Amino acid sequence: MRVRLIMLMVIVIFLGGSHAPVSSRDVSSPPGESVSGLDSAEEEQLTLGQLRQKYADTFKTNGPSTKKVALTFDDVPDPRFTPQVLDVLKKYNVRATFFIVGSRAEKHPDLVKRIVKEGHMVGNHSYNHPEFSKLSMNAFRKQILHTGDIIQRLAGYTPKMIRPPYGDINEEQLRWAAKQHYSIVNWNVDSLDWKGLSKEQVKDNILSAVKPGSIVLQHAGGGVGSNLNGTIEALPEIIEELRNRGYELVTLDEMLGLPKAKD
Repeated sequence: MRVRLIMLMVIVIFLGGSHAPVSSRDVSSPPGESVSGLDSAEEEQLTLGQLRQKYADTFKTNGPSTKKVALTFDDVPDPRFTPQVLDVLKKYNVRATFFIVGSRAEKHPDLVKRIVKEGHMVGNHSYNHPEFSKLSMNAFRKQILHTGDIIQRLAGYTPKMIRPPYGDINEEQLRWAAKQHYSIVNWNVDSLDWKGLSKEQVKDNILSAVKPGSIVLQHAGGGVGSNLNGTIEALPEIIEELRNRGYELVTLDEMLGLPKAKD
């Protein structure tokens, strides 16, 4: 009897071992395949440089290596700074590109109309300047589409070109932009004028870095307490020096050979 009892206990222990807990990684799946999509969630995100290479037809930071430079101004319209920038450009007969924030365009529609009337190009710079990579796809699309509608009413066209706030965008957003026939346009010369730099600092940041096909980032709008006097004061001398070097100052559609309006 005792021998039978011992044998029965051994059998129970042996069978019970087959019900030990298993982790999700122990679930049977072919080698190299993820379990419940865990690997895909951990997929490494591409850098902006890698995204530019992968989506070269959609994502631009410069034009062809010809003697042309595109001056671009972000965060407009802003009644503190935009009119002053426009006055300088008009005096020197320069056409530039302005990236418009939708919420500001709603508040200052006449400034948007002035930008267009004076021959400048406009692009989409979001509705309220968020960091795109932190938004859901639905929120990202709303930023672009709503701002596009606002600009269309004021400028007469929906811009093809988008400049992400902070230059920041992720791959899913880029894929959507490409599918919708937008172009993402950043820059390769940064004035850093948003830091409140002096006239000489802004001039040096631009003139020391500019080369054929450069897209220059400046600002004609800012946040509370912003000081863009340096960029406004430097602009006449920047224009004069670039022309002395033989550069033609053009809008982004001229630089990139792309339409300004979305098809």
